[in-house]
Amino acid sequence: MIKIAQLSCGTDYSAVQTEIEKAAEAVGAKMVYPDVDMEKINSAVERFGFNPVSPQLKLMIARAYSLAEKRYDADAVFISTCFRCAEAALVRTELRKFIQNNTKLPVVTYSFTERTKAGQLLTRMEALVTIVERKELLARERQVGLTMGIDSGSSTTKAMVLRDNKIIGKAWTPTADIFSSAETVVKEALEQAGYKLTDMEAIGTTGYGRFTLGKRYNAKLVQEELTTNSKGAVWLADRQKGEATIIDIGGMDNKAITVRDGIPDNFTMGGICAGASGRFMEMTAKRLRVEITELGALADKGDHTKVPMNSYCSIFGIQDLVTSLAAGSTIEDVAAAACHSVAEQIYEQQLQEIDVRLPVIQVGGTSLISGLVTAMEHTLGTRPIVPPNSQYIGAAGAALLSSGFLEGR
Repeated sequence: MIKIAQLSCGTDYSAVQTEIEKAAEAVGAKMVYPDVDMEKINSAVERFGFNPVSPQLKLMIARAYSLAEKRYDADAVFISTCFRCAEAALVRTELRKFIQNNTKLPVVTYSFTERTKAGQLLTRMEALVTIVERKELLARERQVGLTMGIDSGSSTTKAMVLRDNKIIGKAWTPTADIFSSAETVVKEALEQAGYKLTDMEAIGTTGYGRFTLGKRYNAKLVQEELTTNSKGAVWLADRQKGEATIIDIGGMDNKAITVRDGIPDNFTMGGICAGASGRFMEMTAKRLRVEITELGALADKGDHTKVPMNSYCSIFGIQDLVTSLAAGSTIEDVAAAACHSVAEQIYEQQLQEIDVRLPVIQVGGTSLISGLVTAMEHTLGTRPIVPPNSQYIGAAGAALLSSGFLEGR
């Protein structure tokens, strides 16, 4: 059983601890708690260089040293603290860096609320288990055989057919009913490829509808989107060797993932509100009465500094846009401000939980909004790579990884 070491503060005083353990159990893992001698806590805190007030934060630090010095064995690390505590946020971030610098364990951080449920943690736990159990599969650089990936996302459903490491068919459609959306893209991708569904040697599914579609299509691989998206991103960008950071601004949530030689070692997902998601881009385009495909070009012509955008909320963000339009701002400036608002929130929320490594690869449907890519460039100081077919990362990753289940390949 995969052992996930928990470094946390405050989970024992709420129902969150039970939810964490449920999520781990659901993916075949077990939460473990590194043993620490009482006399080692003070020395660990002293070496760490920061003496928090909370005894539980001190214990977190000591447990991190126990892992780094191999006095306790674990396969992955889950660091979690309450979102309300600034001191805990500081310790959480620094411990994540410490674990990454001193171990080879995959690590994920999470700031919980009293309402956190196992379902919200499931994708993170599943990704940790996948990284541990399937490192060889994730490290494979080439796809072999004839495989298909289906990505059932919150906004769009995608399918991609690969044959011997080449794309031969692809399709996407807005997600409505999960089954009909999948059937549409599968049919179109197969027609492009010139094959039938029964010709596929392996199928992989990912995204929100992965379990449902996995049963429908008898998939060999049913995988969460953190690992499939990272695999698809580095393959499409031809960056499977060395380090990289992947930014995926999705329709409902965002993902920031660091990879080394194609294998994720740190990731974060989520966001405070839809104001930092692709959904906000759609709302902005609708309010400006333009197609979402036109929004990026408009933003590239605008000046975001002329329109104040200070809200983390999609509703209040749209109110800011309406107010600016009423005051005479151009739609170009408003579009630019919307893109920069999303980019800044990604930086302040997701990218504070990882160490950004170059190159940055920006993927997902929102990577086709050029103004958002420009906004990320201004925010990060480096132009993200947007690979061809960047919106198909999940389908590509599922097709790539499913080929690893073909015997003798």
